[in-house]
Amino acid sequence: MMNYLTIILFGVISICSSNAQNMSKAPVTDFGKMYLPVWQEAREHCLEVARAMPEDKYTWKPTEVSKTFAEQMVHIGYTIKLLTQRYVEGMEVSGQTPPATGMTKAEIIRMLEERFDYTEKVIFSMTEEKLSETCRMYHSGNIVSRKFAFFYVQDHLTNHRAKANLYIRMNGIQPPEYTW
Repeated sequence: MMNYLTIILFGVISICSSNAQNMSKAPVTDFGKMYLPVWQEAREHCLEVARAMPEDKYTWKPTEVSKTFAEQMVHIGYTIKLLTQRYVEGMEVSGQTPPATGMTKAEIIRMLEERFDYTEKVIFSMTEEKLSETCRMYHSGNIVSRKFAFFYVQDHLTNHRAKANLYIRMNGIQPPEYTW
């Protein structure tokens, strides 16, 4: 009996210790501290949208030239990391959104979570020096700070999330409430 109690107690202490360590971590810049809750809200709302659409509707699209719901979600996930790497981190990256065909709803949600996690790690680690650097936006040619580029990543995902949200509504499903 005592061995089981010791194991359970050790497990509870480990979980509490881990949670305390995670809660004490904060981004290294004031910008990161300000932006983190904004990013986390965008993440949660996007994941709520992804979860709200039934899996059998993931292949639905409103017009022949539109992306399917799955393609919208995969595009969001793929570009979160791509745009973070290109504009926020200053990496030389290019690519094409992979096909959503054959991906399950669970796989797409897992991919979204991984890509959101990637950008969140960057938010935690970016230094003020790196945030103050500039980059040239690919399509517009505008020169902006890497700090501003975080907002571009979020704006891009918001654009596609809004389209996906509309797809949900067009299928007679109540979309998740935006609570920010």
